[in-house]
Amino acid sequence: MKLLEVSGLTRRFGGLVAVNDVTLSVDAGEIRGLIGPNGAGKTTLFNLVTGVLRPTAGRVRFDGTDITGEPTHRLVRRGMVRTYQLSQLFAGFTVLRNVLSALHVHARAGFWAGLLEPPAVRRQNHALRERALELVRFVGLAGREDDIAGSLSHGHKRLLQVAVGLAPAPRLLLLDEPVAGLLHEDVDRMMALVRSLRAQGITVVLVEHNMQAVMGVCDRITVLQFGRVIAEGAPAAIAADPQVIEAYLGVFEDEEDAA
Repeated sequence: MKLLEVSGLTRRFGGLVAVNDVTLSVDAGEIRGLIGPNGAGKTTLFNLVTGVLRPTAGRVRFDGTDITGEPTHRLVRRGMVRTYQLSQLFAGFTVLRNVLSALHVHARAGFWAGLLEPPAVRRQNHALRERALELVRFVGLAGREDDIAGSLSHGHKRLLQVAVGLAPAPRLLLLDEPVAGLLHEDVDRMMALVRSLRAQGITVVLVEHNMQAVMGVCDRITVLQFGRVIAEGAPAAIAADPQVIEAYLGVFEDEEDAA
């Protein structure tokens, strides 16, 4: 079943075409990689899919419904959540409170009910706390619940971002460079977490420059260059595609050789 469908998606900024007639589909339960050189249009495509930007042309469908240009908060309610390259955490909150804050946004009780705390609200708050603890443990931060988010290592902050993203129980999670700047062991931990998301029934699309991570975790990879799709397929096919090697992978290999 196609969970996400993008058709002819285009975004122009004046004379610059950042995303140019992109068409792709993502199956439910899939882990899809989106790669390309800097400036290829990957983050802009994420912004178009998640309602941060409106497309100049083209359509986006989620679970069979046209969601083109729909605001982000409505997409979250539909089951689509996106993380960002830069941390969106409350640095002064604890790990647990960060996740609880995301859960409370989607709680049923209103503001005044929360102040009065009738029994139903107390039960809901207890359930939310248990869910928050479950998410903290799921991403690998058990025992860090009371740590201040700003004091966490970069790798642990990335894990916490995923926990916050999981709070609204998404069916589709879009991860923007989840392993950027991580140490090798943190990359392995994050990729293991991505695999476990699929086991939870969550479809994942990730933008990433770490080719080893992408090749190791993704079912299919879509390659962008100058805002256009230049290749799509299984990791082995993408790694062997001459056009991809010239556009992106060759650059990556040259950088590794220089290092």
